[in-house]
Amino acid sequence: MDDLFADQQSTGYQPLAARMRPTNLSEYIGQSHLVGEGRPLRRMVETGHCHSFILWGPPGVGKTTFAQLLSHALDAQFIEISAVMSGVKEIRSAVEQAQQLRMMKGAQTVLFVDEVHRFNKSQQDAFLPYIEDGTFLFIGATTENPAFELNSALLSRARVYRLKTPTADDIQQVLQRALTDSEKGLASAGLLLSDNDLAILAQAADGDIRRGLNFLEILSDLVEPGTAVSHDHLEDVLGGSVRRYDRGGDVFYDQISAFHKSVRGSSPDGALYWMARMLDGGCDPLYIARRLLAIASEDIGNADPRALQIGLNAWDVFERVGPGEGNRAIAQAAVYMACAPKSNAVYMAFKQAMSDVASQPSYEVPNHLRNAPTSLAKSMGHGEEYRYAHNEENGYAAGENYLPELISGARYYHPTERGLEKKIADKLAWLSELDSQSLIQRYLKTQ
Repeated sequence: MDDLFADQQSTGYQPLAARMRPTNLSEYIGQSHLVGEGRPLRRMVETGHCHSFILWGPPGVGKTTFAQLLSHALDAQFIEISAVMSGVKEIRSAVEQAQQLRMMKGAQTVLFVDEVHRFNKSQQDAFLPYIEDGTFLFIGATTENPAFELNSALLSRARVYRLKTPTADDIQQVLQRALTDSEKGLASAGLLLSDNDLAILAQAADGDIRRGLNFLEILSDLVEPGTAVSHDHLEDVLGGSVRRYDRGGDVFYDQISAFHKSVRGSSPDGALYWMARMLDGGCDPLYIARRLLAIASEDIGNADPRALQIGLNAWDVFERVGPGEGNRAIAQAAVYMACAPKSNAVYMAFKQAMSDVASQPSYEVPNHLRNAPTSLAKSMGHGEEYRYAHNEENGYAAGENYLPELISGARYYHPTERGLEKKIADKLAWLSELDSQSLIQRYLKTQ
């Protein structure tokens, strides 16, 4: 069986990020919620008791690395395919390899599918019988939400583990190890970096370990051995964006936090100041535009639904006319949202609904709400006694229930008394009163 890490012993050139790929869990930085002592993925490596699973997380967080570590721990053949470059032919080839190894050598195979969300439904379905019969241990990697991008059949056979973006401290730890590693790292390059310089590189990596190591390797090519790294060197490597991460000693994400909290706290002056600080430091203006869209739905919501459209308009202006006028459009959106009435009622309602769905049984859809496209469905009572709201007085079917029977009294959305939500609250209160009257009338008819 091929050595999983034989490529690391190759005499050919390898990027630093490839050379520094961990070969055991002690070198695996971050994801302590999954690989820490007693955590599920660590137990899998230590005990060899495995199941197929999906690793969900942003680029550069260690999805491929963990799959290789697990394969090595199991002494299994590691087969990797990418959904970007592969199709049914490659899937069949991987299946045949795994079957042959199993029949001829009794060997186990780990099939790692990178960017698995890029496979269509039929391609994803192709894995199912082989996951079930144990032909291979299936590990999928995706940067997209599996609930939206992967088939329910595949999700029912593979547990999902979410990998978090590494912190700047995590990345700095990896960079420090690369600087001092004489076998695979850059110890022989004699790079002289201060802790502050290393922190700047870690922040600039923006949660991507691979990117951080690439920055470090480029720096090693620019600086003569034994020469101290200068501010100009960092500027060259980071494309002139050192201030983004270091000016005044501020951490970039602290500035983003200050911007968000200024808008949430209805301070247009604070919003403008922190936006200017970020732009001055080299921040992508569309990053700020994206944050404003999050603010529009999380912190303003239905108190002023126009905020969401204004945020989208600002983004559109930037795309059409460029940074000069585009930055002003984003600033206009920031000031509008800072001055807008605030409500997180929708955010909290959706969060509670998601929590309930995750913790409660999958209740049946009530018969009167079910679709009845066929005579068979109608004979089963689907859609029976459904009240068409447009045919009801006030366009509202008073007393009708739109939730599963066992949670018919649940209420998630509690509008505030601010902005448009005050009118929404009044409307919902009026409808609630109509519901109460309808229930009283029903009760009286039964007496």
